[in-house]
Amino acid sequence: MRLRVEFTTEPFDLDEVPPHAVVARETVQSAALDAVDVGPFGNTAEGQADAVLTAVDQLLRTSLEAGATRISLQVNVIGEAGAGREGGA
Repeated sequence: MRLRVEFTTEPFDLDEVPPHAVVARETVQSAALDAVDVGPFGNTAEGQADAVLTAVDQLLRTSLEAGATRISLQVNVIGEAGAGREGGA
């Protein structure tokens, strides 16, 4: 099964990237994921279920330890490996 996670960490700081956002970015970029897109207002990552769930666990732990007061995330099943379409029946 493939998963996509979308997440944000708070509090926001428009002047400089807060430490919790830095560790969140480093966590997903160093994970065994197929695709990572990091942006100023939201982040996404995709991969096999085990890799995504492991990254989410690490993301939550490291971001909270680095000062995040809120982490919003959404996890979606995007299909089986090689299925080539979102969802699936």
